[in-house]
Amino acid sequence: MAETNYKDALKLGLKELQSKKSDGASTQLPVLDEILPAEKSKTVVNLGLVSIPIKQIVGTKTGGRSSAFAANFMPILEENTEFAVKWKHLCEAHLNEGIHDPIKAFEYMNRFYVLEGNKRVSVLKFFGADTIEGVVTRIMPERDGSEEVELYYEFVAFYQYSKINFIEFSKRGCYTELLTLLGKGFDEEWTVDEQRTFAAAYYKFEKAYLNSGGNKLQSTIGDAMLSYLKIYHYEELIASDADDIKKNLSKMWEDVELNDAEKPIELKTDPPEESKGLRQGLMSLVLAPNLSRAMRVAFVYDGTPAKSGWVHEHEEGRIYVQEKFEDKIDTVTYPHALDGDPYEVIVKAIEDGCEVIFTTSPRLIKASVKAAVEYPDVIILNCSLNLSHRYILTYYARMYEAKFILGAVAGSLSHSGKLGYVCDYPIYGQIAGINAFALGAQMINPRAQVYLEWASVKGADEAAKALAEQDIHFISSQDTSKFLEDDRDTYGLSYVNGDEREVLVDSVWCWGKYYEEILSRIFDKSLQMEYIKSDKALNYYWGMSAGVVDVWCSEALSIPSRRLVDFLKESIRQNICIPFLTPLTTQSGEVIGEQQKSLTLDEIINMDYLVDNVIGEIPTYDELSPMGKATVDTAGIEKSQNDIVKEAQKKAGDET
Repeated sequence: MAETNYKDALKLGLKELQSKKSDGASTQLPVLDEILPAEKSKTVVNLGLVSIPIKQIVGTKTGGRSSAFAANFMPILEENTEFAVKWKHLCEAHLNEGIHDPIKAFEYMNRFYVLEGNKRVSVLKFFGADTIEGVVTRIMPERDGSEEVELYYEFVAFYQYSKINFIEFSKRGCYTELLTLLGKGFDEEWTVDEQRTFAAAYYKFEKAYLNSGGNKLQSTIGDAMLSYLKIYHYEELIASDADDIKKNLSKMWEDVELNDAEKPIELKTDPPEESKGLRQGLMSLVLAPNLSRAMRVAFVYDGTPAKSGWVHEHEEGRIYVQEKFEDKIDTVTYPHALDGDPYEVIVKAIEDGCEVIFTTSPRLIKASVKAAVEYPDVIILNCSLNLSHRYILTYYARMYEAKFILGAVAGSLSHSGKLGYVCDYPIYGQIAGINAFALGAQMINPRAQVYLEWASVKGADEAAKALAEQDIHFISSQDTSKFLEDDRDTYGLSYVNGDEREVLVDSVWCWGKYYEEILSRIFDKSLQMEYIKSDKALNYYWGMSAGVVDVWCSEALSIPSRRLVDFLKESIRQNICIPFLTPLTTQSGEVIGEQQKSLTLDEIINMDYLVDNVIGEIPTYDELSPMGKATVDTAGIEKSQNDIVKEAQKKAGDET
C-alpha cells in the first residue's frame, strides 16, 4: 500500500513540477528565510502547540529540504532513494496508528513554513488531512500601512482570544462582523467547545461551498461563510448538514459572488431621465379606475409613528403614496418589528399578500435579506446605505446636501462663529452630514467652528445642553422633531438661548416623493429591469435633484437668509454648488483631494474623518448606547466598527 501511495504521490509531484515549469513559476517550495529581509530585526512570538491547517502550510523555513518536494509538497525524488523509504514508513504509520509527533514550524502572515517534519506534512497533504499538530513560532511583519498587513494584524487580534487560524477574509472589518454574528466580543476568550463547534461548522460549510463551485471564485471561504451567516443564523449553520447548506447557498449565490467584485455596490444617484416620458403614459394607465387589483405594499417599522420621529416621517410617506395611487395600491404597516423576530414579521407581510415590502431601518437589513432570498418573487427594499446585498435594493437620501445649506445659514447668523451639532450614530452618511455642515459654515464664515456632540453617547437632550453650556446659540440637531411625548423643539437648526429655543431651518426627508418614484418604477417594470441588468448590489442614493431632499425655513428666518437657502438649493440641484469640493483638510492635518475637484460618492459615503473646523471626535464603540451599538453593528463606518479590533491589536502588540 505504501509503495502504491508513494508512486501516486510522486506522479502528483512531477505533474505539479511540470505545470510550474510551463507557467514559468518557481518549481520548489517557498523558503521563509528567502522571503524575509535578512537585515531587519524580527519580532517573534512563541505560540506553543498549535493545530495547523494543512492547506496553510506552504513552504519550508530553510532551503535544505525544498528540493525534495514540488510546490504542492508532493515528493519528486525517485522510489529507490532514502527519502522515499522514509516517506513510505511515515505513510504506513499514518495508516496504522496515525502520525502524532508534532512538527516544528514558523508562521508568517498566517502561512506556515516547516522547520522539522516536511515529510509528515507531505504524507498528510497526500491523504487530504485538515490539520497537523505543530510547535509554532510566529514572525510579526513590520506595520507599513498596507491593506495586507493591517488585515493580518486584525487576524492576530482575533486569534489572540479565539485560537482560530483557519478562517481568512479578503477585507478588513470582517473579523468584527463575524464576531458580531456569533454574538461574541472581540476580547472574549473562546472555550475549547466553542472552538470545536466553530471548526466543525466551518469545515462543513467549506465542503458545501466547494461542491457549489466556490473554488472558481477568488474570494475566500471565510468571505462566503460571512455572507451566509448574514442571512442564516449561526445556530442554523451548526444544525444543518452539507446538503442543506448547499441548497441555501444556491438561493444566495449571487450574494456570494459579490465578494469577488472589486466594487460590489452600484450607486444610483437619480431616477433615470429617459424613462420619465414613458412612465407618465404608463402611470395614466396604472391609475385608471378598475384596471387591475390593488398592489399590496408593506411598510415594516422598527417602532411606531407615535414614539419615533423617524418612523413618523416614513408613515407620512406611506400616507402620501396611498393617496397618490388611490385604489391601485393597498398599503399595510407592520410596527414594532424588532420586538420579536423581524424575519417573521416580514414573512407575515408576504403571507398577507404583500408584493412590495419597504423595511425602513438599517437594523432590519439581515431579516430583509433572508426574506428576499427565501421569497425571490417579492420585491424588498431596505432604508440603509452602503450595504452590499444583491437580493434586496437599498434606498437612502443625500442629506449632506441639506446639511451643507444649514451650515451656511448657521455661519451667516453666528457672530462668534461657534456652532453646535448633535449627531445620532456614527453610521454611513452621518459623518458626511457633519462635515458638510462644517464646510457650509466655513464657506460663509472662514472662522466658523463646529462643536460636535453625540446623541448615541449622552442622549439628545444632554448633548444639546452640553453645547448650550459652552455659550453656543446655533445648534443643528436631529432631522426629526420629538413630538407628542416632548413638545420642545429639538430638531433642525435652532437658536438656543437659555429657555428660549426656536427652529429656524431644517433638512427634510421627502419620503413620499421617494416612495412615489420607486413604486412608479415598479409599476412600469423599469426597476425590475435595472436589477436584472446589473450584477451588483443596487443602492439608491438620491438627493435634491430627485426631489427627495429639501430644506424647510421657518417664518422666523429673515428674508436674506431664505434667499441664501433658495440660492444654494437650486445651485445644488443644478450641480453648480458642490458641498465637498477639494482640497479638504482633516482634523489631523491630512489634505484630501486635489484642487477644485468633487469627492466621489464612494468617498463621501465612506468618510471616517472629520474636517479641520470640527471640534469633537467620532465616538468609540464602547461609548455608544445599546441602540447605538446595535445600529453601528449593522451600518457603522469602518472607524467605529474597528475600535474594538484596534484595542485588541494594541493588546496583542503589547504582548509581543
